[in-house]
Amino acid sequence: MRTHMTRPPYGARHMCPHRPACPPADRPDRGAARTVAAHPEQGWSLLCNGVIVFDDLGEILPGDLVAPPPHRMAHSRLRAAA
Repeated sequence: MRTHMTRPPYGARHMCPHRPACPPADRPDRGAARTVAAHPEQGWSLLCNGVIVFDDLGEILPGDLVAPPPHRMAHSRLRAAA
């Protein structure tokens, strides 16, 4: 299955049909947008706001911007801190 997302003309934002509207891709809560296409076998999902979310929590934002996965402490450091 192939998923294709077109960009709106003239730099406009995608219109979200959901109520309340999904948060836009430039907001910190962008991950709360609804999933419009899920591909768990490939490890990614497309959100209503155009963000592609990966299983490791990395993201590709509209405009080809990349948000790396959040930093995770090594288990050995967590045990040492306990």
